[in-house]
Amino acid sequence: MLFPAVSKFASTYISYSKLLSQLSQTKSINQGLQIHAHLIKLRLSHDPKHRNHLINFYSKCKVFSDARKLIEESHEPDLVSWSSLISGYAQNGLGEEALLAFQEMHVLGVKCNEFTFPSVLKACSSTKNFMLGRQVHGIIVVTGFESDVFVANTLVVMYAKCGHFVDSRRLFEDIPERNVVSWNALFSCYTQSDFFEEAMGLFQEMIYSGISPDEFSLSTILNAATGLGDIGQGKKVHGYLVKLGYEGDPFSLNALLDMYAKVGDLGDSLTVFDNIPEPDIVSWNAVIAGCVSHDYHHMKLDHMKRSGICPNMFTLSSALKACAALGVQELEKDLVALNAMISGHTQNGEDREAITLFVEMYKKRMEFDQATLLAVLNAIADSAAITICKQIHALIVKSGYQADNFILNSLVDSYGKCRQVHEAARVFEECPIDDLPSYTSIITAYAQYGQGEEALKLYTKLLDMDLKPDSFVCSSLLNACANLSAYEQGKQIHVHA
Repeated sequence: MLFPAVSKFASTYISYSKLLSQLSQTKSINQGLQIHAHLIKLRLSHDPKHRNHLINFYSKCKVFSDARKLIEESHEPDLVSWSSLISGYAQNGLGEEALLAFQEMHVLGVKCNEFTFPSVLKACSSTKNFMLGRQVHGIIVVTGFESDVFVANTLVVMYAKCGHFVDSRRLFEDIPERNVVSWNALFSCYTQSDFFEEAMGLFQEMIYSGISPDEFSLSTILNAATGLGDIGQGKKVHGYLVKLGYEGDPFSLNALLDMYAKVGDLGDSLTVFDNIPEPDIVSWNAVIAGCVSHDYHHMKLDHMKRSGICPNMFTLSSALKACAALGVQELEKDLVALNAMISGHTQNGEDREAITLFVEMYKKRMEFDQATLLAVLNAIADSAAITICKQIHALIVKSGYQADNFILNSLVDSYGKCRQVHEAARVFEECPIDDLPSYTSIITAYAQYGQGEEALKLYTKLLDMDLKPDSFVCSSLLNACANLSAYEQGKQIHVHA
């Protein structure tokens, strides 16, 4: 049945277009599929206006196969159809696909407009296809769109991203009415290419011209000041930031925090950090990296953990540097740092180093917690170290974690990846809570190591519990069905895949 919102609209072009527009913004793919099915049922899916909204929806939801299929089914796809597809490709880093679509559109005689050209130029930039970029520039001149500020800004970026800064600057100077985006475009390219002095000079020109910088301008120029190591310029930009009322903008504050951490005083950096209402992962990474660079290795990763922010690879990299500087004796005092170091090794593919570190610390009778065990089990799973797996299992029981569902789920996964399916099944039976992760681990183990019938039994039980398997489980089950020639079960699983 179509989702309830549809019943509130009449079967008109406006109602469907409005729905598809809303769903493309929220990336609600399942509801969009229902709308498409409804349009097919009403024989409206091939109407050009509905088709264009569907192509736009699929492109924004990154379902390019369906967007492309709609274009191929069209007798004469128009500019709106092609623009939606090309824009979707370009915005999602699929530059080659965007350029192929543009070339196909061009061969068919469909002409670009001021909305299509920027997407094509963005694709030329990302693929460094300067030759095609120049050809597109020629088409822009012939068709009279060179004076459009949006198109002109994108041309400036394309030339700069392809390394032609002299031409980029000339095009920038030729823009009749430059806006803040024009200025941002060029000094952002300068900064990204480490032309920090040029970026600083351009920023001063912007100020003298009477254009007020926005938060993007300020964060970019702060990055340039950081690159130059010029704390004086950084403080001037800080002054602009306060004067223009951007002291509450997270994007600008993170750049300011990073600048002070790298080229200023750690105290200034910490002051900025303390004034950020809700620090995000970028804020934490900057302040932790600053602490490490100023030899303040006792940075409190536990504060970050308590804030609800999960560390990423940048955080763990800083933690590893701090741990190396502190040495093992100091590391013993900071369990959070130890956990970060083990996780850092694992996420860098250094599973044996992670296991060795844990063993070394355990011999020193250092305390460990749930996070430590989970990190070590991940390393064991990736390295298939069965002997260590059994030892950690014994330690889990000894230390009272045998009722912890998170740890037991990881243990099931570790035994499964060590090809010890019988042990994985035994641990699975001991799990106090039947949840999706535990079923995922054991079903995957059964399916991958030739026990397809057992996997299918658990799959049926999973459905009876109203738990929906994820795509990884479905893929494993489909392989099991193929080996068992279980065609009907395979069809049922394919519905969830």
